[in-house]
Amino acid sequence: MKKFIAVAGNIGVGKSTLVTLLCTRLQWQPFYEPEGENPYLSDFYHDMRKWAFHSQVFFLTRRLRAHRQLTEHPTSAIQDRSVYEDAEVFAHNLYQQGLISTRDYGSYRELYQVLIEFLPAPDLVVYLRASVETLTSRITNRGRDYERQISEEYLAQLNVLYEEWIQNFSLCPVLTIPADDLDYVAHSNHLDLIVQKIEQKLTGKEVVVFDPEEVNNLY
Repeated sequence: MKKFIAVAGNIGVGKSTLVTLLCTRLQWQPFYEPEGENPYLSDFYHDMRKWAFHSQVFFLTRRLRAHRQLTEHPTSAIQDRSVYEDAEVFAHNLYQQGLISTRDYGSYRELYQVLIEFLPAPDLVVYLRASVETLTSRITNRGRDYERQISEEYLAQLNVLYEEWIQNFSLCPVLTIPADDLDYVAHSNHLDLIVQKIEQKLTGKEVVVFDPEEVNNLY
């Protein structure tokens, strides 16, 4: 039976890398975040107030299209960032900061809520949790010019909203991965553990946690 997993998490946490590794390991189809295709993204990081609404509408439409496509795909698939994060984290944060007007945000939310009613939920959300220090380090290491403007304060605000969203998310099971502690690029046994936990979640097992001692034993 085919499955649909969404990998969620803040900027720089390692979503795309994990999607690639999981799809290679499980022989599933990846659906990546359309960052490089967003014509507003570079402008957004230089002038958030002017371009926030445009950028979020672009991400919403692309994410909704990808969500529909992967549900129709004949094999199991993994999505790099979910449509829920766009609305519940990024658009919400921009509205809270006054970078999206109340009128525009109301239109955005109405569009989002109507469209997701027609979309099936994932079988599992894999949430990568990381500190601002880890996020900043990884963003610096990957060297994308348009991300140099991202402040630690912005990342911290997103982390707060991510935690609020994931605590209230009930459409499907959630597997939270301590991304500060696990390096699934450098250590294959870390990826092994993540795959094991995902398989446990997908088969309906309840006791699936990353025990600190269990993680420490991997090093």
